[in-house]
Amino acid sequence: MIAREVRFFKIALQFLTQLPVGSIGDCPPDWLARSAKYMPLVGVIVGAIAGAAIVLSAAFLPAPLPTVIGIVVAIAITGALHEDGLADTTDAFGGGRTRERRLEIMRDSRIGTYGTLALISVLALKGAALVALTPWNAALVMVAGHAGARLATIVTMSRLPHAGGGVAKVSQKISELTVSEIAVALALGLIPGFLLLGATTFIAAALFAFAAASIIALIARRKIAGYTGDVLGAVEQVFEAAFFVAATALIVGPH
Repeated sequence: MIAREVRFFKIALQFLTQLPVGSIGDCPPDWLARSAKYMPLVGVIVGAIAGAAIVLSAAFLPAPLPTVIGIVVAIAITGALHEDGLADTTDAFGGGRTRERRLEIMRDSRIGTYGTLALISVLALKGAALVALTPWNAALVMVAGHAGARLATIVTMSRLPHAGGGVAKVSQKISELTVSEIAVALALGLIPGFLLLGATTFIAAALFAFAAASIIALIARRKIAGYTGDVLGAVEQVFEAAFFVAATALIVGPH
């Protein structure tokens, strides 16, 4: 039982990051559903490593360099998986006139104007938010935000049908998640934020971020009648940016 769960955690880690996980073997047909509950935990790991990079580099470098380093570390760990999804999704939704054309654009590895602007905007928002915090608070926000962002993708997968066609990195629906698996995902996605930021700050920032991510999901429902792996990347990135902004506003307040 424990070995089985460790394997599903390693699958989630391998799917979402570039971190070495060792041998896994052939993935079972329901690998996405069974490993999804551990994706928020992967977010905790990514956020913790990136947050540690901010705190450690702040001992030697002036702002805003530690913040930039932390964001770059997070991108390196994930192999820009979510950023790629954001770019492809905005290119597709901005440039496609039909559902078929939007899905075709998502398959295209090239990046367009919409995708470029989306990446610049999201990275600027995340960087500007984190640089306003102390290195320690920035690290805490990183961990809570990355965990919540992965939970947002699970919610999206559970609420929308897959757009089909093998057009992206994810092609299985998460409808078969059990109650216990959903409970684990919720716990791993929410508890870190409660512990690190406090109930009031975390709940307010998370609600704002979930609302922002839900807009992407609703647009995806209208544009392509479901989600793809790229859409999940966009949901993750929008959640992160919105969470960082809201948490910073609550912690620091207006100047």
